[in-house]
Amino acid sequence: MPLPKILMPIGDATEMMDTLYPVFRLAEEEYEVVVAAPDSRTYHGVMHEIPPAANIPWDITREQASYHIRATVAFQDVDPHDYAGLFLSGGRAPEYLRYDDHLLQITQHFFAENKPVAVVCHGIEIAAAAGCLKERTATTVAKCALDITQFGGKYVDESIHRDGNLVSCRTWHDYATFFKPFVTLLQDQRRKANSAT
Repeated sequence: MPLPKILMPIGDATEMMDTLYPVFRLAEEEYEVVVAAPDSRTYHGVMHEIPPAANIPWDITREQASYHIRATVAFQDVDPHDYAGLFLSGGRAPEYLRYDDHLLQITQHFFAENKPVAVVCHGIEIAAAAGCLKERTATTVAKCALDITQFGGKYVDESIHRDGNLVSCRTWHDYATFFKPFVTLLQDQRRKANSAT
């Protein structure tokens, strides 16, 4: 039997800790993470951090080059019915991915079908642009709080927050407690699907 698939949209400047950790962590739970992007090609990842002891402190996140990651499917070729869940990674990529109509339609499918959705950091910008946060409660990195509230949702400053099928966290620093509720949603969904057949 093929493994259930989780869709992960990325683009240039995807944050690599946000992105690579779930690829391997969800594989441990017997899910295949399929990396999708505007085109099927290799993309540039970045590392975001606030340096802990810089001579001149940064008020915002510093960005530098990191690993590369290959997307195996373009957004326009994704059939969201083939996927058990959606993982919206962070970094700067969501700033421009949120203008992709194919991705917005894909995202809307997961919310409309009540499938598990995980969102970290700037990934919230995609859910917001897709119109999926109205009357929903979520967390994100503080500088993205407006992406929740401007679209009719409620922002909470918590390490993780679950609202129905949506599990959100601020940054990858919250991953130690983030994956358990997301995996629980996926497992519940799998059990329901198996009992229906």
